[in-house]
Amino acid sequence: MATSSTEQFFKNPVLGHPAGLFVLFFTEMWERFSYYGMRALLVLFLTSSLFDEGWAWPRGHALSLYGTYTSLVYLTPILGGYIADKIIGYRNAVVVGALLMTLGHACMAFDTHFALYLGLFFLITGNGFFKPTMTSIISQMYENHEHKKDGAYTIYYMGVNAGAFLGILLCGYLGEQWGWHWGFGLAGIFMFAGMLQFYFAQNIFGDVGKKPATSDQVKAYVDSSIKQNPFLKIDKVFIAISALIGLVWIINDPMSKIGGIDVFNFDIGPLSGSNFMIFLALAIFVVLLVSRIVRYTPIIRDRMIAVAIFAFFTIFFWAAFEQAGGSMTIFANDYTDRVLEGSAGNIFRIANTLITIIPLGVITWVLWMLFKQTFAKYRLANIILGTSFLIIWALVLTMLYEQYTAESPEVPASWFSVLNSLFIIIFAPLFSKLWESKYNPSVAVKYGVGLILLGVGFAALAYGASDIPQGAKVAAVSIVWLILAYFFHTMGEICLSPVGLSYVSKLVPGRMIAMMYGVWYLAIAIGNKLAGSTGGMIDQITAEYSLSTFFLLFFFIPGGAGILIILLHPLLKKLMHGIH
Repeated sequence: MATSSTEQFFKNPVLGHPAGLFVLFFTEMWERFSYYGMRALLVLFLTSSLFDEGWAWPRGHALSLYGTYTSLVYLTPILGGYIADKIIGYRNAVVVGALLMTLGHACMAFDTHFALYLGLFFLITGNGFFKPTMTSIISQMYENHEHKKDGAYTIYYMGVNAGAFLGILLCGYLGEQWGWHWGFGLAGIFMFAGMLQFYFAQNIFGDVGKKPATSDQVKAYVDSSIKQNPFLKIDKVFIAISALIGLVWIINDPMSKIGGIDVFNFDIGPLSGSNFMIFLALAIFVVLLVSRIVRYTPIIRDRMIAVAIFAFFTIFFWAAFEQAGGSMTIFANDYTDRVLEGSAGNIFRIANTLITIIPLGVITWVLWMLFKQTFAKYRLANIILGTSFLIIWALVLTMLYEQYTAESPEVPASWFSVLNSLFIIIFAPLFSKLWESKYNPSVAVKYGVGLILLGVGFAALAYGASDIPQGAKVAAVSIVWLILAYFFHTMGEICLSPVGLSYVSKLVPGRMIAMMYGVWYLAIAIGNKLAGSTGGMIDQITAEYSLSTFFLLFFFIPGGAGILIILLHPLLKKLMHGIH
């Protein structure tokens, strides 16, 4: 794209950036609102008693479904991104993805098993179109303005966390106080609003994202000095086989537990059919990965090996971190004392007011700045966006009013998840400054510290749960331990998650980056599925040992992985060949 074609975006900026960035900011904010709002409620709804209008599922069944859902959320963007890039274009992909996710949330507003599964299908499919396209539009919009990209992605990332914060807060409030399907429905309403806002304002992007990349544009990103490595027929066969087995396995896991339908109902020696097939799929994929990596020049080969090692350790991080939507949500609901009396209740009221009103006020101010630049030209999009914010403010004030008028406010079980977004908003800028200073550690150290901090968070939970009797189903532990856990988990996330994606782009040449991003998202998907599988063992481990023992496992495994990758620093430094 020529320089002149991007200069138009910077003629009438909002806070120094193109107005289109803030259209993406709010679109992504509503999408994250819907995703995290639904995620905060899913396990709670499935495991709540019939008396509480839940489905009273066993925890293992609910967490198995949760793990399958979150893992597929990270797998479908691989295909959705390809379709967007080659066939329908990024802007159409955003609209299609948002519409499918709206339908998914609408389905989940109905209290039937068919509606639940259909809703999850639409959400997974829609996410596949939506997730990979937004950042691609930003990248194209800032072409020839590389010096502004870091700031642009920082603003965009704030939109992501603002949406997660508000979604968990308000969907959780409606779901737990008004009824589960009110929460699911609210997530759908704002996903629909985000889609309409984007659709009616999309001309603000000019030609960006309008058409799939042409062959000439694709060639512009290819370094001719890099050895070509086209996919062989055997490569494609390996991809197809491993992908098919993996997909069937992910779906079969909850299907076999919930519905009693097991596609892999056989044994191979000491292994169950399910374990044998997933090991087979992983083995085929590893063979594929190794066979391709060795075809490159030594430096490129070594750097791709480094990415693969980081991806492997990423699995351990997400397998523990995603307990937030599973076992940690169960702990918040069943094992913590959430009824606050006296001064504790007043402290919560004041703190919750400040952490809600201040961020929402800042975002509303950003909205006003966008209005001043775009209202005349994109009136309908702005009206939809403004109406959405009026609804948000009404819900927030209603929630706060009920908390202030209640004699002893009860903290919703879903509320604790907002701490992750809150801590990111507060501390991410500090870590960003640290990484830019002379104290910037190596990527292996950042990874190790991130994993260790994650483990420390679970150590806090294990200590808090130490007095809970073996096999107990309920308890009243102080909420302090959950707050500490989310604090350390978020510090770990800041150290590891953004760093990983950054180093994929640094280490892998443009021609191979799609494949390695696929490997990366595969690692995250495996971690998410393992999170559901291991979280589903909470009742078994609690019955045989204790709840404290359950959380200690997530202290030792990520912590051990963190120490190991720090010890691997000399090897990784050598493999990275000067990339810092």
